[in-house]
Amino acid sequence: MAVITESELRKHFRNRNLKDVAVYEAAAGTILTPSAKSFLTDHQIELRYVKASETDKDTANDPVPASVPAQEPTPQKEVKLQVTTNLDVEPATGGKKRFRTLYGGFLEAKPEHMTHLYGNMLVFKDHPRILFRGKLDSLETKILEAQISCFKLNMTKLVKDLEEILQFVRRIVRCEVLSESIEEFHLLGLNPKELREQSHFPKKYFGLEHFQPSYDMGEAVVVINALRTLTRETELLAYQAFKKEHGDAEREDIIRSLNRLSSLFWIIMFRIRVGEYN
Repeated sequence: MAVITESELRKHFRNRNLKDVAVYEAAAGTILTPSAKSFLTDHQIELRYVKASETDKDTANDPVPASVPAQEPTPQKEVKLQVTTNLDVEPATGGKKRFRTLYGGFLEAKPEHMTHLYGNMLVFKDHPRILFRGKLDSLETKILEAQISCFKLNMTKLVKDLEEILQFVRRIVRCEVLSESIEEFHLLGLNPKELREQSHFPKKYFGLEHFQPSYDMGEAVVVINALRTLTRETELLAYQAFKKEHGDAEREDIIRSLNRLSSLFWIIMFRIRVGEYN
């Protein structure tokens, strides 16, 4: 039984453009090390197991089977990937549903301990991006609860501002799932640079120094502060979800958006204290 390592894969592909490789075929029973599987996943190369008789005879003594060149995807397939993000994939040949896994291979049915990362790609439910999506869901819920609290306090303008923020969080969810970039944005009339500026220099804009929240500042301040801290937790999970090997991140647009959102909640706390929502 052959064992293929990441090092062997790198040697095999060293003279190839990995962007032109879509499928990597290994003889049935071959074992790939976890790092080898990660290498294929990182380069979006599908791992496919085939019978030994189906492999190229010229490479019978080569521990690394040949790869199959990529085919240009059709526009229809690209649309299908988006509309099936949270749904089962279409039946494959023979009428059976087939799911890819991020760890290599295919499954005929989706196990309960796995979920969709995108399209028909399955991952374990403790995958960092799934944990991040769960935290975004919690953030949405807490914004809704904050709207109820502010409505009871007759702070209708704040309820409306929180609705704008809620839609922005849902936009982040969509962009993460569909791999869309977050374009330049404004929140409550402020762009990212202005959000950072006002949150760093509150004395200049609100006449108040930075402060430690206290119960005697009122329910609204405490509720918004809870959203601020939850947003910071969400930002940290976003970094963990998209962190690369050497510390930089793939989706800095998402991380930046959440960072500015936590700044906005800090700004709102000052607006409450100076009476802008009375």
